[in-house]
Amino acid sequence: MIVKVCGLREAENIRAVEAAGADWTGFIFYPRSPRYVAQRPAYLPERCVRVGVFVAPSAEDVLERQAEFGLHAVQLHGPAAPELCRRLRGEGLTVIRALPADEHIDRATRPYLDCTDYFLFDTPTLDYGGSGREFDHSLLDRYENDVPFLLSGGIGPQSLPTLRHFHHPRWAGIDLNSRFETAPGHKDAGLLKTFIENFRNHESHSTTFPQ
Repeated sequence: MIVKVCGLREAENIRAVEAAGADWTGFIFYPRSPRYVAQRPAYLPERCVRVGVFVAPSAEDVLERQAEFGLHAVQLHGPAAPELCRRLRGEGLTVIRALPADEHIDRATRPYLDCTDYFLFDTPTLDYGGSGREFDHSLLDRYENDVPFLLSGGIGPQSLPTLRHFHHPRWAGIDLNSRFETAPGHKDAGLLKTFIENFRNHESHSTTFPQ
């Protein structure tokens, strides 16, 4: 089960989050976000998958950041044509297509089934994620395609009971962000470590989480 921590930008905080047990770390390249990464931090994670988060980018924008940050994956929000996903996969990037979780979720994913490695399902918002609000996870019962997905949307320390009761054959991981912050872009590494350990402990002793 993948644990992705998104919205990082400070070198020492990145080190701490990596040590806390994150598998993937997300860097947001959307200028309107309070977690926008304007320049390369002095430290980038060495163990974690580095994910660049973009809103309606051009391929050139993504590839420039890939070269600068050594990105392994790209997470696309907003308008993003399947052709862009195919181009970026061809450049060796893992593609994560972020989509709002609503009643049209199965239909919305169909154009991307052959060009996306993961979906990320988040709470619908005008600001492309980062709302800190949960959504009704039963909406994901409508998703019946084969591409695995990450669960996002307001997941925080209070979410463990909900996650323990969530079931889906394509569920591959969770995305953590604002609920673990002391300020935008700065994560409470101790809180994250405790949460990840509890999540992992339950995962290893239960069939609730896919292996």
